[in-house]
Amino acid sequence: MNAMEQKDKMVIYQVFPRWFGNNRLAPVKNGGLAENGVGKFSAFTPLALSKIKELGITHVWYTGVIEHATKTDYSAYGIRKDHSAVVKGKAGSPYAIKDYYDIDPDLADNVHNRMGEFEELVRRTHEAGLKVIIDFVPNHVARQYFSDVREPFVEDLGQHDNVSKAFDVNNNFYYLPGQTLVFRFDPQREEDYAYSEFPAKVTGNNHFDAFPSQNDWYETVKLNYGVDYMHGGACHFEEIPNTWHKMLAILRFWASKGIDGFRCDMAEMVPVEFWEWVIPKVKEEANVVFIAEVYNPAEYRNYIYKGHFDYLYDKVGLYDTVRAVMCGQQPASQISNCWKSVGDIQSHMLNFLENHDEQRIASDFFAKDARLGIPGMIVSAAMNTNPVMIYCGQELGEPGMDEEGFSGRDGRTTIFDYWSIQRLRDWNNGGRFDGVRLDPSAQQLRRTYQLLLNAVRSEQVITQGQFYDLMYANAHNPRFDSNRQYAFLRKYQNEVLLVVANFDRAEQRVWVNIPVDAFKTLGFEDNRPATVTDLLSGSTAISTLTDAYPYFVQLPAYSGKLLKFTFR
Repeated sequence: MNAMEQKDKMVIYQVFPRWFGNNRLAPVKNGGLAENGVGKFSAFTPLALSKIKELGITHVWYTGVIEHATKTDYSAYGIRKDHSAVVKGKAGSPYAIKDYYDIDPDLADNVHNRMGEFEELVRRTHEAGLKVIIDFVPNHVARQYFSDVREPFVEDLGQHDNVSKAFDVNNNFYYLPGQTLVFRFDPQREEDYAYSEFPAKVTGNNHFDAFPSQNDWYETVKLNYGVDYMHGGACHFEEIPNTWHKMLAILRFWASKGIDGFRCDMAEMVPVEFWEWVIPKVKEEANVVFIAEVYNPAEYRNYIYKGHFDYLYDKVGLYDTVRAVMCGQQPASQISNCWKSVGDIQSHMLNFLENHDEQRIASDFFAKDARLGIPGMIVSAAMNTNPVMIYCGQELGEPGMDEEGFSGRDGRTTIFDYWSIQRLRDWNNGGRFDGVRLDPSAQQLRRTYQLLLNAVRSEQVITQGQFYDLMYANAHNPRFDSNRQYAFLRKYQNEVLLVVANFDRAEQRVWVNIPVDAFKTLGFEDNRPATVTDLLSGSTAISTLTDAYPYFVQLPAYSGKLLKFTFR
């Protein structure tokens, strides 16, 4: 294969602009914008983007770009103020969209030029050799949704709804006629008047009464795609529902900004028939990828083959299993069941160990040690050709143990509050992005992620190679602990990659059996001399693989080896 045919693996970097560039020292719990500050698009300088790309990244998922409900008052800029009772946190949830056609004003240096600053961010990202992904939130919007900046000829969501009907195929929302929305909890409002909604709209997480709880998505309302949930779930798709047309226009609007992909929030809460209709229409006009947040394995193939999604979250399979292995709750051999369950759609699965919904690896609620992310990421990133994602701060060992405000001390980095992150500030170092203020363990962790992600992005044996699981051949191997180690092979042309991950908290000396079937299935010779390159250290040697005796690997604690055999 020549250089022009090189096919890189997609490696996504999820980042919240709101806190990426926020260098405010000592943020205070429940602090507002004035107290705690906020990051801006301008923090993604060419230098910052080059350092992100340096990690082996191909795509940046900018999370929270589209305007969402907030307690910060931007009415001076022509943006309607939100009632605080229907906003979670001071900054607000990026998944409570208030205007699908606008940019979050928090992120702009000049609020009046916020769209221009986003377009500049897209341009800078592309100039850095990276692609851009943004969120598309199709299932729900903020309770007080209103587009201030849509073109006059664009009909707003709910603008012509018949609110006397619980369901109508041309309504954009679901209603509870004759009922007033009631919060049976204190929504921590700051105004001296209560939030009023009559008739009540159905809450975003399919809560079909007028009394959402504090644990519901009470700040959002559900969009109507033509499914009459209140009367047996009948689907009315004969005539394209009004919401479908409006969401197509929104997708086309953002695709016209030059972005490269959409991460679609809670995609399975929207009927697959909508995706079947809309994705091909968007792709006719723009070269964009669609990534679905889908958690029901029974629906995976439906959303890929019928819904036309490029990639789906592999959360309930690989993520949940690898997390359990990292925490010592399941044997490493259990990972084999993950690839078996998605065998025919493996190339469509997106692997990850952290995102904004999940707890940080280093948190007290997960592994308590960022180093355990190394074997977890080796498995997640190197097993197959499909994309892999990391979350900003994961490569620095961010523990997510701050008590920021609405989010609480939950092992996650808040998506609701204005906040600043110590490890990011230390890496940023006043815009130098040199990491000199990081402690040595964080510096080493980032170097390891950099070596790993660059290898999985560009090594053809990973981006295109076949996969062979070695766990079955080592199930009864007394010198291989299948509870704490996981091993597999990848093969492409004259290269074979032996991958061994060590989830143990102590150094291990293991001997890996390579069965006869591996040589036959992958098509390479037993006992043929090869140059062996350790992709995580760069060291080389001459060695061979054979079924006659196991291959010895010495594994430090919380580590792994990617050993590439290049046959002469």
